Amino acid sequence: MHDHGHDDNHAGHHHHTVSAANATNKAFIAGIILNGAYVAVQVVMGLYTHSMALLSDAGHNLGDVASLALSLLAFRLAKIKATQSFTYGYKKTTIIAALINAVILLTTVIVLGYESFHRFFHPRPIEGGTVAWVAGIGIVINAGSAFLFFRDKDHDLNTKSAYLHLLSDALVSVGVVVSGVIISYTGWYWLDGAVSIVVLLTILLGTWSLLTGSLKLSLDAVPPNVQKDAIEAGIMKVKGVESVHHMHIWAMSTTENALTAHLVLNEALPFDEKMKVVHHVKHELQHLNIHHSTIELESAAMPCDDEDC
Repeated sequence: MHDHGHDDNHAGHHHHTVSAANATNKAFIAGIILNGAYVAVQVVMGLYTHSMALLSDAGHNLGDVASLALSLLAFRLAKIKATQSFTYGYKKTTIIAALINAVILLTTVIVLGYESFHRFFHPRPIEGGTVAWVAGIGIVINAGSAFLFFRDKDHDLNTKSAYLHLLSDALVSVGVVVSGVIISYTGWYWLDGAVSIVVLLTILLGTWSLLTGSLKLSLDAVPPNVQKDAIEAGIMKVKGVESVHHMHIWAMSTTENALTAHLVLNEALPFDEKMKVVHHVKHELQHLNIHHSTIELESAAMPCDDEDC
């Protein structure tokens, strides 16, 4: 038994999601264009001023552009209907996108980290004022982009991550501005390397959870927004359910989860009552972040052996 949970009470929610998705779509596209242009400016100016802090910040921003682009692509792909060979459609691309994103960011951190350490110990003169100006533009762009996602940040994981990323970027740019100003007054060129290392550590912290999270989901681990115990308790509290076993929970995408389980129901119930119990169970699962559930019924008299399940 399989269902996609589109009962009537989901229709209103679905309509809201569509309008939110359109707004989110526009926000992603605007964010990609704005930040993409700014990364180009940062890379050119970073090379021109020899500032590692600017280049690391560009790496940080490039990570944002990549994650915005991948999230947008994943949103689009996740909407494609299932085919004969892809019976789930392309929903899992959202997870693969997050994994690729994490790998790209880690590579960036390693390359820039090597260079920044070198710079910290062998500083080169840099134009602090120019660095401060370029980073200043970044504050405006990042804060502006973050604002685009503010409205829908609680509806979807990708949107929330975009919002938090851009906000943290605005703060990083503030740091680069401050270091640029200090350098232009004091000539402490080592500060550029130091700020760069701090920026890279910020990226590393964010990326680490992205990497481990997407790896776990790729390996069909139970998604972080689902508690296996809570689900078992939720199923067991439905009247008529005697026991539940062989339960598997995995993520189909960054926003949708699936479950399969075997249920033993009260034998005394007539068939249509049993169907009602299953419907109740599915409804309960909807509230526990399970969007697709497949339930198999068993009788207590004929329990299934592990071999045939």
